[in-house]
Amino acid sequence: MTTGLGITLTEEMVERVDSALTSGKPVVVSYVADGRPRMSLRGSTHVHGPDQLALWVRKSAGLVEAITRNPAVGLLYRDSDTRTTYVFSGRAHVADDAETRTAVYDASPQAERDHDPERKGFAVLIDLDEVTGGTVGGTMVSMKREP
Repeated sequence: MTTGLGITLTEEMVERVDSALTSGKPVVVSYVADGRPRMSLRGSTHVHGPDQLALWVRKSAGLVEAITRNPAVGLLYRDSDTRTTYVFSGRAHVADDAETRTAVYDASPQAERDHDPERKGFAVLIDLDEVTGGTVGGTMVSMKREP
């Protein structure tokens, strides 16, 4: 079991999240808009750092506006074939600087980039506060950001 204070995503987590769309297991993102919970599949979700996820949002359509009011988000990765589940929670914000926008766009799967070749979307970074989950018969994960 991985426990303790601090978050450092494992190599397995990085590999699974970064290949989620191409392996047919896109990540579900939850957020609050207009006081109601919302969920959407985000194929551009990928690991941006040891304790940070990122996604490219092609259309603001609610998510970008919602996180400016309430940055709390949850993400779910699920591979039913291997019964692997990772639940991520953290705080999201839009990155406006050119370097980060380019890095997030370029790290997104090609299929997602093809939908926004003019790069008009938004780079969203998620600072992780908690990661839980694991695999059946495998390593269980429980990580929390240090206070």
